[in-house]
Amino acid sequence: MSTNSMSVILAHGAWADGSSWAKVIRPLVADGHRVLAAPLPLTSFDDDVAALEGTVERVSGPVIVAGHAYAGAVIGATRSEQVQALVYITALAPDDGETVADMFYRAAPHPRAPKLAPDNRGLIFLPEPAIAEAFAPDADADEQAVLAAAQRPIAPACITVPMVRPRWHDLPSWYLVAERDVMILPETQRFMAQRMQARVRAHEVDHTPLVTAPAAVVAIIREAIAAAGARP
Repeated sequence: MSTNSMSVILAHGAWADGSSWAKVIRPLVADGHRVLAAPLPLTSFDDDVAALEGTVERVSGPVIVAGHAYAGAVIGATRSEQVQALVYITALAPDDGETVADMFYRAAPHPRAPKLAPDNRGLIFLPEPAIAEAFAPDADADEQAVLAAAQRPIAPACITVPMVRPRWHDLPSWYLVAERDVMILPETQRFMAQRMQARVRAHEVDHTPLVTAPAAVVAIIREAIAAAGARP
C-alpha cells in the first residue's frame, strides 16, 4: 500500500475547532496526503462520531485518524472500515462502558487545571485565563488570543455517554504523551496508552502540542502512516 494514498482525518478536542490543526495540516499536505479536519459540533457524543464518520466518507481509500484530547474518545468510536490506524494526541481513550468524564477525572486535578461547569445554556466553556494557564501555556500571546476567540464550548452530553468497545482494541494505535499537560495528567495518559498497547512517544510539551509543538505531532502521524502503508 502506498503511503501517499493514505488520507489523514484530524479530530479536534473540546474548546477548539479544526483550525487548531493548521500547523499539522501544512506538512502533511506537503507530503502528498489528503488531509481533512473533521468539524465536530461538540453537541453530543453521537453527533461528534457522526461528524467524524461523515468526514471519513468524503475520502476514498485508507485513512489514518488522529484525535486531540476529548476527540480520542470520538476516534475510538469510529466503525469505518477505511480506518487503518488511530493516533492519540494527549487524548482521552475510555474503554467499553467508561465515559470521557471517567477518564478526565480519573486522577485528582492539577492545581492549575480550570474548574469547569456548564453555563446558563448548559454548555461548558473554558475560562479565558485557562488558555494561558493550562490549555496552551507554551503558545505565544497571539496564538493564545486566537485560541480564546475561536474556542467552541462542549456539551455535557459529549462526556457522559458510556463507550462501546473502542476500535483501539482492533487497530494499531499511537499515543503522544504530553509530559507537561495539566489538563489531562501524564499518568492518566500513560494508563490509557498502556492498556491500549499503543506505540507511545513522550514529549516535554503542554496540552495542545498541535499548536505549540507541531513537529512532534506530525512525526507520530507520519510514523502511523508509514506503518499502515507497510501492511499488506
